[in-house]
Amino acid sequence: MHILSSGQILAAFLWASNAHASPDPSKPHDFDVLKYVNPLIGTINGGHAFAGASLPFGMAKSVADVNSKEERQGGFASDNSDITGFSHMHDSGTGGAASLGNFPIFAQTGCPGDEINNCKFTKVDRASRRINGSVEARPGYFAITLNTSIHTEMTVTNHTSLYRFTFPTNETSNATYPNQTTHALPLSPLILVDLSDLPDSRIKGSIAVDPTSGRITGNGTFTPSFGIGSYSSYFCADFSGAAIRDTGVWMNNRAGSEPKHLSVATDGVNSPPLPAGAWTQFHAPTSKNEILVRVGLSFISEAKACQNAELEIPDFGFDKTLQAAEDAWRSKLSVVNIDATGVSDDIQTVFWSGMYKSMISPQDYTGENKLWDSSEPYYDSYYCIWDSFRSVHPLLTIVDPTSQTRMIRSLIDIYRHEGKLPDCRMSFCKGLTQGGSNADIVLADSYLKNITEGVDWATGYEAVVSDAEDEPLNWSVEGRGGLHSWKNLHYIPTDDFDPYGFGPFTRSISRTVEYAYDDFCIAEMAKGMNKIADGEKYLERSEYWKNMYNPHQTSHIDGKDTNFVGFLQPKYLNGTWGYQDPILCSPLYNFTSCYLSPGGHETYEGSSWLYTFFVPQDMASLILTLGGPETFIKRLTYLHSYPDLLYLGDEQAFLPVFQYHYGGRPALSAVQAHTYIPSQFNNTFNGIPGNEDSGAMGSFSSLAMMGLWPVSGQDVYLITPPFFKEVNITNGQTGKTAVVRNINFDAEYENVFIQSATLDGAPYHKNWISHSFYSQGGVLELTLGTNESAWGTGHHDLPPSSSTSGVA
Repeated sequence: MHILSSGQILAAFLWASNAHASPDPSKPHDFDVLKYVNPLIGTINGGHAFAGASLPFGMAKSVADVNSKEERQGGFASDNSDITGFSHMHDSGTGGAASLGNFPIFAQTGCPGDEINNCKFTKVDRASRRINGSVEARPGYFAITLNTSIHTEMTVTNHTSLYRFTFPTNETSNATYPNQTTHALPLSPLILVDLSDLPDSRIKGSIAVDPTSGRITGNGTFTPSFGIGSYSSYFCADFSGAAIRDTGVWMNNRAGSEPKHLSVATDGVNSPPLPAGAWTQFHAPTSKNEILVRVGLSFISEAKACQNAELEIPDFGFDKTLQAAEDAWRSKLSVVNIDATGVSDDIQTVFWSGMYKSMISPQDYTGENKLWDSSEPYYDSYYCIWDSFRSVHPLLTIVDPTSQTRMIRSLIDIYRHEGKLPDCRMSFCKGLTQGGSNADIVLADSYLKNITEGVDWATGYEAVVSDAEDEPLNWSVEGRGGLHSWKNLHYIPTDDFDPYGFGPFTRSISRTVEYAYDDFCIAEMAKGMNKIADGEKYLERSEYWKNMYNPHQTSHIDGKDTNFVGFLQPKYLNGTWGYQDPILCSPLYNFTSCYLSPGGHETYEGSSWLYTFFVPQDMASLILTLGGPETFIKRLTYLHSYPDLLYLGDEQAFLPVFQYHYGGRPALSAVQAHTYIPSQFNNTFNGIPGNEDSGAMGSFSSLAMMGLWPVSGQDVYLITPPFFKEVNITNGQTGKTAVVRNINFDAEYENVFIQSATLDGAPYHKNWISHSFYSQGGVLELTLGTNESAWGTGHHDLPPSSSTSGVA
């Protein structure tokens, strides 16, 4: 093996070390983790991150909604778009259409001329500019000031959003409606509720206002953003801080005091649906010019929404509610401690913000599921498991095993009542399947890592076997398609003949390699449950990826041969090869054509260059197939270093950052991690490379910075040095603490190469470690240096592969 110096390696990888911010020489003694969380990371340029107030995995998620057509999936965007309202439920990082944002509210100081119809009711008419620099976002809290001079703050409990509107002290010139002839607005605030959602998907709805209390209740039926079907949602809005002056309903751009209720439905003509809602108007606020709005939420009924609000925030106490939300986040994040001596605030913020964003979704809707009666937990908003299995769920298994356990129980309960595990799910609807049956991987990963409390693993195993054996009628939303070919031809053919179910007949390459890994994960579970025959069968099926590998296929980029031979390629029913340019579906060539459209290609959101590396169950075999370790390392480096060949904004790119471990060069995995952080993961609005995907981007950065990368679906963590002097993680179920400590750590990240390691004081040579380190605790010390060493490079130091060591 040729040993490289740090300077040679950094040059080879174009490592921009000067991208690291200068470290703060002193760390404050009164450390508050929430000061290092920036919810605004990823709120422009396709990040789709939710920036508002939420509890960990909470249902209520409040934020200001924008009218941007490009960036409103999470409600708010850090761009120049206008604010159309404040709504109470959102998702974070959806790759599809905008999601949720039901029943937005909007406040106005008064109506010009004190005439109700001079207020603005529709989203288009009421859209308002934000005051630059007025946005404040931190865990449990969001605030913004509009050019109406109304300052809006919000916080949440589990099922309730609480808003505090502060109105201008005096009558003010009409900044919102500059074309009006009136010179001032009377201080007689009006707050409306809109029967809409972010994607304007309402099918039907109804709303009513109580003329005495001003309480507004209502419901609507909407469609999900990345799935099929519909869902119904309910709300209950109450007010505090001012006497009621008048109430009524509005439709389109007109309002009236009578009637006090209305119903709307899709009429087949108006698209988007006709705007409608209700309003309550107040006399001048009695104290501090503030009005508080409490919005209870439910998927059960309006009565349940009111009950949720009254139980969770009985007294409209904003500061008390905010304090509880902040305490909840501090508690969740407290299981992780870092020694960040010398590390810049920006790098610390990337780390803690990633942790925070990993705990936004899936959302705990326990007690709000009216689809079936069950005492099991119910979680929703899996956007999508194809994304989250790689990093979100492995991270939660480390830092929040209790929540991960509840999610596993929820997934199994969905199988009990719907017949299949979901691959994506939102708003009680079935979401679109992007590749394999990836809940199989999540279940296997949790099974191997001893997630057991209350888990019915017998039913869990039944569920994953159902994915492997029984093709559903509509495999675009659950399970797998093409199982007849899978079992008989041992691959998914391009232009498959599949009269047993229906779905998009594309992605034959990516589905083949994903099905193979799904089956490997089932084999691991089978082995653990002493189901020997099953284990052998699914282990054999995990080798089917080889049937899509064309050993003669070459790749040219910009007209030049890359000098690498052998790529996954389309294969037809008769066994003949088709052709897909290995760079197709990369940013180099027609990337956006590779989604779930009927005209999609044979790989999904990634190229054959990328998918040819996806054999995590048997990297030893893949390395031999690609020409041996030296060629494999060169090829992997080419994937990372050729501009735009790899896009880290899609989650399939995560594992290749660390796959150097399998080729006996773990040092290069560490270099790659520092290449992407902070160049693509940083403390800016655009601080993630792709959309957040329900915490996938955040979990990648946090896991990479903690130093042990989980190979999801296996009891394997690939060791690289943390970005901090020391990282401590306390297991919430066992109470044990795992410590990863860097010796010779430097905050300039010159010393990123492990020279030697000890585990609990004994020499440790393997470049990977098992989950027992996290569950049982221990101290892993990594001695660092500026040059690549021989540590972790020996044959017996490599991570397990099925062909060399059986099922991992």
